[in-house]
Amino acid sequence: MNLKTIKETVEKTLSAQITFPQVVGILLQEGIESYHVDYVRSENRYYTSEGETHLEPVPHDFSAAALEFSAEDVRKTIKRVQAGEINYIEFSKEVLKAGCVYYIAYLKGKKVIYFGREGEFHIEEFPKK
Repeated sequence: MNLKTIKETVEKTLSAQITFPQVVGILLQEGIESYHVDYVRSENRYYTSEGETHLEPVPHDFSAAALEFSAEDVRKTIKRVQAGEINYIEFSKEVLKAGCVYYIAYLKGKKVIYFGREGEFHIEEFPKK
């Protein structure tokens, strides 16, 4: 796992230089099979299939997540970012408003699971090509 590449990927994501599909490609090339974005702790965790892990502090500057989770609002926000209507920062702000406190992207499994405060969740499959 190349830590410099991870840091650059986070920086480019936060500055809207790359999209989610590009992030997936970069991380898969680094052997990362999943990652966990934790808005509460302002950190990302990366995992390889060989058992290697990395914790990367991320300078999220977002308000706290809403108390109630809305899978429908998360779904709408995902559609907006996929359509290129919003960038990652706006995406993050909107899923927080929808009550998401963290999400886990399963790159090899081609899905992302978004979680609320009380264990609520929404599973989003990667778009079919």
